[in-house]
Amino acid sequence: MRQPPVDAPRPLAVPPAHPRRLAYLGTPAVAVPPLRALHAAGFEIALVVTRPDTRRGRGGALSPSPVKQAAVELGLPVTDDLDTVLQAGVDLGVVVAYGRIIPRRVLEAVPMVNLHFSLLPRWRGAAPVERALLAGDDRTGVCLMEVAEGLDTGAVHAVEQTPIRPDDTLASLRGRLVEMGSRMVVEALRVGLPAPAEQQGEVTYAAKIDPAELEIDWARPAVELDRLVRLGGAWTTFRGRRLKVWRAEPVAEGAPEPGVLDGTVVGAGAGGLRLLEVQPEGKGRQDASAWRNGARPHPGERLGV
Repeated sequence: MRQPPVDAPRPLAVPPAHPRRLAYLGTPAVAVPPLRALHAAGFEIALVVTRPDTRRGRGGALSPSPVKQAAVELGLPVTDDLDTVLQAGVDLGVVVAYGRIIPRRVLEAVPMVNLHFSLLPRWRGAAPVERALLAGDDRTGVCLMEVAEGLDTGAVHAVEQTPIRPDDTLASLRGRLVEMGSRMVVEALRVGLPAPAEQQGEVTYAAKIDPAELEIDWARPAVELDRLVRLGGAWTTFRGRRLKVWRAEPVAEGAPEPGVLDGTVVGAGAGGLRLLEVQPEGKGRQDASAWRNGARPHPGERLGV
């Protein structure tokens, strides 16, 4: 038998079917429920790894990540040094929105699985829930996958789907996926990790949402603008000042020209968008009708100019 070259990379560690001693790697709020679920299910969490504390506010006070806050509350050891996992004696690492690439040298020593909020290989990357909503996908889901060297390229142990409802916001959809994922990871580790299957289908990538993408382009169809509003933070301008749109609904017929405000309906490239809740610059959220009554727009006045 031919021997591999001396400098050939070692194979990645293989997850055991029934791990008990875990490391948990995560950072934002979406990673907190799976951590709590694993802890409540009785798994031994030997170590939690998260990002370093960041400075926030004018005073520059250090602020821990949501996962670190939860780990402290649960009495779990927590660190921002990824290498610590190599000495933790764990059976498996569970990764949920960790936010850092895990180097091969770690994956060779510690098997890891990742909870990813999309139906892989659609929407690999940083913002899968946002991109599924913006694209108008009719369904999405959660995958429990092997952590490999590529970006979300690992084989999938388990998957669960959910429809994207017409009234789903980013918050409601993400909340449902996190609940599904928390249940999935506990069940998979409790009964035994299913054999992984390679990803099948067209690959798409979910880049982070650029703030510029949240500006409303009234030349786009109303159905697309509705999805942008449901993402959260969408904005336009009125008389040179920013106007955020927090709630709206598409109107199929009888809408004015793109950008023109008629009552509370703004014309779009196809149809219109009825404003329901807005936030003028420097003020709080308010009913769109109340805002219009105070602003007293002129006939034919436009938004976004």
